Amino acid sequence: MSVALHTLPAAVAAAGSGVRADRRRRRRPSSSLRATSVETGPVAAAVSVVESKVGVETKRREAAAEVSGEAAAAEVAAELQALYDDGFGGVTVKEYFAAARAVSNDDDGPPRWFCPVDAGQPAVGNAPLLLFLPGTDGVGMGLILHHKSLGRVFEVRCLHIPVNDRTPFEGLLQIVENSIKYEHVMSPNRPIYLVGDSFGGCLALSVAARNPQLDLVLILINPATSFAKTPLQPILPVLEAMPTELHVTVPYLLSFVMGDPVKMAMVNIENNLPPPETLQKLSDSLTSMLPLLSELADIIPRDTLFWKLKLLKSGAAYTNSRLHAVQAEVLLLASGNDNLLPSGEEADRLFKSLKNCRVRYFKDNGHTLLLEDGVNLLSVIKGVNMYRRGRQHDPVTDYIPPTLSEFKKTFDEDQKLFHLAMSPVMLSTLKNGKIVRGLAGVPDQGPVLFVGYHALMGIELTPLYEEFLREKKTIVRGMAHPFLFQGKFEGSRQELSRTDEISMYGGLPVTPINMYKLFERNQFVLLYPGGVREALHRKGEAYKLFWPDQPEFVRMAARFGVTVIPFGFVGEDDVLELVADYNDQKNIPYLREWIESINQEAQRVRDSVKGEDGNQDIYLPALLPKVPGRFYYLFGKPIEMKGMDNVVRDRKTANELYLQIKSEVENLLSYLKRKREEDPYRSITQRALYQASWGASAQVPTFEP
Repeated sequence: MSVALHTLPAAVAAAGSGVRADRRRRRRPSSSLRATSVETGPVAAAVSVVESKVGVETKRREAAAEVSGEAAAAEVAAELQALYDDGFGGVTVKEYFAAARAVSNDDDGPPRWFCPVDAGQPAVGNAPLLLFLPGTDGVGMGLILHHKSLGRVFEVRCLHIPVNDRTPFEGLLQIVENSIKYEHVMSPNRPIYLVGDSFGGCLALSVAARNPQLDLVLILINPATSFAKTPLQPILPVLEAMPTELHVTVPYLLSFVMGDPVKMAMVNIENNLPPPETLQKLSDSLTSMLPLLSELADIIPRDTLFWKLKLLKSGAAYTNSRLHAVQAEVLLLASGNDNLLPSGEEADRLFKSLKNCRVRYFKDNGHTLLLEDGVNLLSVIKGVNMYRRGRQHDPVTDYIPPTLSEFKKTFDEDQKLFHLAMSPVMLSTLKNGKIVRGLAGVPDQGPVLFVGYHALMGIELTPLYEEFLREKKTIVRGMAHPFLFQGKFEGSRQELSRTDEISMYGGLPVTPINMYKLFERNQFVLLYPGGVREALHRKGEAYKLFWPDQPEFVRMAARFGVTVIPFGFVGEDDVLELVADYNDQKNIPYLREWIESINQEAQRVRDSVKGEDGNQDIYLPALLPKVPGRFYYLFGKPIEMKGMDNVVRDRKTANELYLQIKSEVENLLSYLKRKREEDPYRSITQRALYQASWGASAQVPTFEP
């Protein structure tokens, strides 16, 4: 495990630390860079200590500051393609112990920052800075499972608090504060992310409270602001009275209190393995991990443990008295199975106390959330649309494409059974009009605009995203109602949701400026002119289009020479039964009030459209599942709009083309409804028998196009 210790300029790193700087460790080398390598234990851990002069650092920052947001967006498009390998899942908790042991050896000197070597250099321009503030251990390696994935889109640094350091909370606070002020001066337009784990959450909140003028984004993981309510309070006096020779038992106790050993051992074990193989790998992982727990006694010796407990107490009190002053954007990750702190209840309190706070609740995870299986911090940040490189989040230029690990988790694990049950049929139309199975009829290069029918609750989206990524390695940027991305109706126990997944796979608010930017960048765009009215249709309205008389997307597509592809989808009536629609619920007083309430808060997108086409009221239909039928998609013949300048200038011509596209979508729907009757494998029973014979991964046949 390799780690680079990067020391900030001495005036910044040591200011306010309240400790004596180790002159041997902090002596300036004769050249501007110095690197040393150390190997310890059976696991080789290279520790590179890099010191750079202020002038070199300043020039580098000034050069980076010259990269504009537009140039950064171009770099993202060029360097981070869909399904890029983010390296997530290749590191286990065993590496954490090895790295912690390596960093803790010869651990004198003041608190300092280090840059993990495995984080590498960001692959995007003008990447924001991410500072990790550690938990009680102080080692700074608690982010180790996420170094590689975060390092692709952030400049990652971690705070290391040496074992023998006794800097008080205010001193640590001053170190972090001086660092972010320095970074702000170097890059005033770049946000600074503070990832605070447990005790580090107290540091992050306190820094934000003291610096409301700085552009900070806080990501808090089970913050220790609730330390006064810890279930361990009754046994803390017992720990202090425990004889020194018995202290070796404390790490075992704390390890089981702080985290879920099974979830920690499950890291890097594939979820789709057969049960016997999964149990064997889990057993091996637990067996190899448990002996490492004794090393916590070296990482957190007796005296250090008691000092850390005092730090927690003072830090929590200091932070709680200043919560009202926090102006920063906050994302709080809370564990429901935290045995060290009442993190669920604390999420309830902080959600109400902080002005701009969103929560993601992990009900089955323990205190050491970042070291447990199934938690990808970058995915969470992307899902809540909190990754940005400027003062405001831009859903086009700040978008980070889905990674290979995210794709595998979503489609090979979470959505695998759904895919098997629906067995979607994807058809496309070649330029000569021939219909073929697959996406061969869809261009490989953008800009492309898909226009089609929006099925009930958007049930067609997941297979569509999957197929384009799997077959064409292409992201389809789906334009959706802004309500989905506002988060106004989230609570303090909000778990990861389908909305997070939509954002991660390219969803963004439907606005003219977003469409303009996407076409300008040659993206693949998905637009539903029927909008919410179509996706939340009433009984008896399946496959009916609710397109307004507004051909503006046609004119914009013509301006950029976009290839427009009409498409149809059928299958919702084979899967879902609508039992209580909008009209039914409006007749029930309580539900009517709820519908009116959420629509008053929601942004209106079609106030100028009259009639039912403009009725974009949001409600939650009552649905019952059916025995699954099958999903069918048909992408029509591409309509090349390059050179259609008359469409841009002449509204009448644009309207004629708009009606032509609408008619084509209706024809595609009729074709699919008729042809599915010829599919011998429309029934899930027939598909199951076929896959039992040919294997679950075999493509199930369908009708002849």
